[in-house]
Amino acid sequence: MRFMMLMIPKGYENAAPDTLPDTKAVSAMMKYNESLRKAGVLLALDGLHPPASGARVSFSSGRARVTDGPFPEAKEVVGGYWLIQVKSRDEAIAWASRCPGSDTEVIEIRQVHEMADFSDEIRAEVAQYPELTRLS
Repeated sequence: MRFMMLMIPKGYENAAPDTLPDTKAVSAMMKYNESLRKAGVLLALDGLHPPASGARVSFSSGRARVTDGPFPEAKEVVGGYWLIQVKSRDEAIAWASRCPGSDTEVIEIRQVHEMADFSDEIRAEVAQYPELTRLS
């Protein structure tokens, strides 16, 4: 089972475009990331620039509309993520619980859909694009 662990740092929605974490926080996080790697559960990870340097694309009546960041209506934003592969939701929660997060950070855990989750009809549709299909 694959899970996305989404880091949601409170206040990041208002961070300046050039905001970076401090060295001490990065050091602690890298040790945590290394423990994920050594355990063989880490598939991918990245930190994200603040929303102030991003954009949102919304859709209405088939037309795209671009809004540059920051996004005043945002209450929570993703600051980074890990993609892990573990045996259960409980194991994903256990890994997230080991993160050296601060009092202002929350990790949301979401299971990634696998092809087996879908109907035969949907799997047949997806099979038309083998270069885009992730086999796991």
